[in-house]
Amino acid sequence: MKIGVPKETMPGETRVGLVPETVGRLAKAGNALMVERGAGVASAFPDDAYENAGAQIVDDAFDAELVAKVQRPTEAEIGKLRAGTVLIAFLQPLVNTDLARTLAERKVTALSMDAIPRITRAQPMDALSSQATVAGYKAVLLAAAALPKFFPMLTTAAGTIAPAKALIIGAGVAGLQAIATARRLGAVVEAFDTRPVVKEQVQSLGAKFLEIDLGESGAGAGGYAKELSEEAHRKEVELLAKAARENDIIITTAAIPGRKAPVLITKEMIPTMKPGSVIVDLAAETGGNAELTEAGKTIVVSGVTIIGLTNLPATMPFHASQMYSRNVASLLGLMLKKDGAFDLNLGDEVVKGTVITHGGEVVHEGVKNAMRPAPAEVRA
Repeated sequence: MKIGVPKETMPGETRVGLVPETVGRLAKAGNALMVERGAGVASAFPDDAYENAGAQIVDDAFDAELVAKVQRPTEAEIGKLRAGTVLIAFLQPLVNTDLARTLAERKVTALSMDAIPRITRAQPMDALSSQATVAGYKAVLLAAAALPKFFPMLTTAAGTIAPAKALIIGAGVAGLQAIATARRLGAVVEAFDTRPVVKEQVQSLGAKFLEIDLGESGAGAGGYAKELSEEAHRKEVELLAKAARENDIIITTAAIPGRKAPVLITKEMIPTMKPGSVIVDLAAETGGNAELTEAGKTIVVSGVTIIGLTNLPATMPFHASQMYSRNVASLLGLMLKKDGAFDLNLGDEVVKGTVITHGGEVVHEGVKNAMRPAPAEVRA
């Protein structure tokens, strides 16, 4: 199969869809790899590394049967996609329904890497988890750089320095990586999650798990969190208000698929925090867990630094690309046959759950539901 790897054009995106390691394996399996000139340079993968792996360096990688990208295609890139082309990327189709509709109209077979089902067999393909690992790690480094304190306890000639205290909100992949990284740097860490089932994982990393009786569990389908009732949300905010006053660092990771991020750190909490405290909001792109977060910006309010940078994986593009590339290769392994033929195999639950458009239609049930108009409000 002819596989194209274009250079990402979304502002700030430095990752690449496939790295030389993966390209080499695909080439040895009989596929023709076309990599756009300079596609991997920002990720520290030069063109000659791709050539050595068996790829052809081209000026237009969209002239392929399958296109492997990181970010969703821009309008200009959509215009290059031909009918029948297979596209793999982070499409975020639940919030980009117009994109899904356009890809269907162009008869593109689109697979979204953020739609990989959360089942055991699909773990090697779970790009959301691999990129969340990068984000959780980098969030702690950003906090350490912004905090005017040491992370670890130090015994010095000038006396003992107390360790920093960190609160991690959300114990998914990003949160667990943040806990582990903060602990490695020497901070005292506590974590909160609405899903009691993650308590053991938090404690295994050496952090304290904050417990509260919410009257319900925040565990949703597929291991994701779900939206809490108004009363349960009030209880968790009260708990976090107390924790915010006691910690030097807060890293928030709470997200609900296809929904605005829940506000957990209110604007009223900020003045009560210690001067010099740092919040790193990993939910900034979907509205932020901190009420005052500004997506893409770092601001200071009442002496508290609030970091709302988006796309943290792109700040560590070498390993982020490497992990994403392996995710894509694992997914392709379900569809590329030994003779080089491509079989979409919609009978496979992973493939079926990942395909958004095919044959001129939107075929993903979740996306079709998101595209339906909201029911009209009934007035008395």
